[in-house]
Amino acid sequence: MVEQQSPLGPVWKPGAHGKVLGGPGVVLEETRPGSIVQLAAFPGEEKAVMAIIADATGLRLPDGAGAGMASGGKAAFGFAPGRFLVIDQEEGLAERLKPVVPVAVGTVTDLSHGRTAIRISGPKAEWVLSKLFAIDFALPAFPEGAGRSTVHHDIFTQVQRTGPDGFDLYVFRSFARSFWTTLCHASEDVGYDIR
Repeated sequence: MVEQQSPLGPVWKPGAHGKVLGGPGVVLEETRPGSIVQLAAFPGEEKAVMAIIADATGLRLPDGAGAGMASGGKAAFGFAPGRFLVIDQEEGLAERLKPVVPVAVGTVTDLSHGRTAIRISGPKAEWVLSKLFAIDFALPAFPEGAGRSTVHHDIFTQVQRTGPDGFDLYVFRSFARSFWTTLCHASEDVGYDIR
């Protein structure tokens, strides 16, 4: 297995930054999952694709826009009608899914080398993300496991809430450095720690 090089390069500066008196408000990390895969269901085949995701990952997605689950290093969420993002810490998820998704049901697209995964966590995570995206990040409106698709200045981002104060963000690899820099600037007033 070849180690994938981070697109963050020179903007990756571990340690404490911004206003950290009393501790950082957020922690920023690049998570580097082994697999990031998109499944798209053809009209009327959404339940079949959700069943395939459950069989492959053990994650049973609830019905509803943006619904999702995360457990044991795996995550899945709906981000558009009939479209799902599935994440696994292990490589090869797309190859395992392609043979079990019938051609008449949907498609499987491996995005592993085209996306960068960024985690933001901490008591001020909702505050920081609210500066960038026109989404209600409050827990009742954005429950654990749920996902959303959005943009910040034309940078497409898929967001999944991973805990009470944690979110995983998936951005195009070619925009990762610019987005990371923006995220760091947005975190300065609450203080942030890069790990």
